[in-house]
Amino acid sequence: MERDITLNWMWSEACETLVRAERLHRAFFRPVRRASRLPAWEPPVDILETEREVLVLVALPGVSADRVEATIEGAELVFAGVRVLPAELETAVIHRMELPQGSFERRVRLPPGTYSAIRRSVVDGCLLITLQKAGAFRG
Repeated sequence: MERDITLNWMWSEACETLVRAERLHRAFFRPVRRASRLPAWEPPVDILETEREVLVLVALPGVSADRVEATIEGAELVFAGVRVLPAELETAVIHRMELPQGSFERRVRLPPGTYSAIRRSVVDGCLLITLQKAGAFRG
């Protein structure tokens, strides 16, 4: 009897943990509402710094680099674009859809410094935004 109670409690805790994880996952990709814009979402980023560059790796599978606008505003990098389903999939039956669609925008604080160039490319399915530090020469 006591074993059954323990197993039921463990099963209940496991199910509750899964529900919390799913809720956190949905919250991570929840639309961000802006008063003057359509709904948007924010992709996750990694920011790395080398001696000559700041590298911003953005999880944007299926989005080409030329479809993302990137600018520096003060101490922030601002990038925006739209992730859309490929035309072939518009008539598909969707069984599960976890990758967010639609317009996105993200502002990230940059390490202190000045930057002389912004380059965009796609690396392993992620957008790579490379900011060349002012005064750093390529060689």
